[in-house]
Amino acid sequence: MPLTDVAPLEATTEIAAPPAKVWALVSDLRNMPRWSPQNVKTFVRGGEMKVGAKLVNVNRRGLLVWPTQGQVVDLTPEKRVAFRIRENWTVWSFDLEPTADGGTRVTQRREAPKGISDLSVTLTKRVLGGQESFTAELQQGMQQTLARIKADAER
Repeated sequence: MPLTDVAPLEATTEIAAPPAKVWALVSDLRNMPRWSPQNVKTFVRGGEMKVGAKLVNVNRRGLLVWPTQGQVVDLTPEKRVAFRIRENWTVWSFDLEPTADGGTRVTQRREAPKGISDLSVTLTKRVLGGQESFTAELQQGMQQTLARIKADAER
């Protein structure tokens, strides 16, 4: 049985750059290795970011390296980019909102609307220290990711 009682993970930051500039960064998921402490490479099959585009991600934690496959499920210019990971069923997204001062509020989320797959739950337990500690690691990684996006956008 998949793990179905999964609270969303979320982190938010405010960036002193307009949504168009932030969008130019986050809408190209090939930038993720610059920001994410876990992602070391993202390939977009066919090279074009669009709804339906297939992704191959290479992730790393210490000596452990593993691939995941994703698919872009939402790409709303200057508002939202989201992708679903095939192996664990989670949906990762960046939502952008303009702020009153001309900047951008960026929220990164990980949701599991269909739960988390048995395969992922088992591997997380056996290899990544269990669901609770891995979830905490993901939450911390989201904060790092947003801080790095902020630094890039405000340069």
